[in-house]
Amino acid sequence: MNRNIFQFVAALASGIVFGFGLSLSGMLNPVRVQGFLNVFGAWDPSLAFVLGGAIVVAFTGVQIMTRMKRPAFDDRFHVPTNRRIDAPLVVGSALFGLGWGIGGFCPGPAVASLSVGLPQTFLFVIAMLVGMSLYDRVWSRRT
Repeated sequence: MNRNIFQFVAALASGIVFGFGLSLSGMLNPVRVQGFLNVFGAWDPSLAFVLGGAIVVAFTGVQIMTRMKRPAFDDRFHVPTNRRIDAPLVVGSALFGLGWGIGGFCPGPAVASLSVGLPQTFLFVIAMLVGMSLYDRVWSRRT
């Protein structure tokens, strides 16, 4: 089979497992995420356990990756090389955090939550896509 088909199937399978995990852990509910961020009120620690599990999975994946010569369905690994902390990184991180705190979603769970059909989820995803397009059209061309 064509390598592109393998890449597509691997990405699709990963996305399905990721979405199922988000659903199973309750992270498709923005109230749970906002409850985790509400450290001075009714704090919900469940997201901490999800994040802890994600760290274990990511750490294991990186350890496996460092022992491999190349990925299964590509010629090389595509890892970031820039390690600088600059203004665009800080501003982008702040915008991400604000969106996460206000909306209760980050991009992956927002897309997965579209399946629930809540109007605020559609509004969040539209705003996210507009922001991504704006960045792509305006700021990414400056670098």
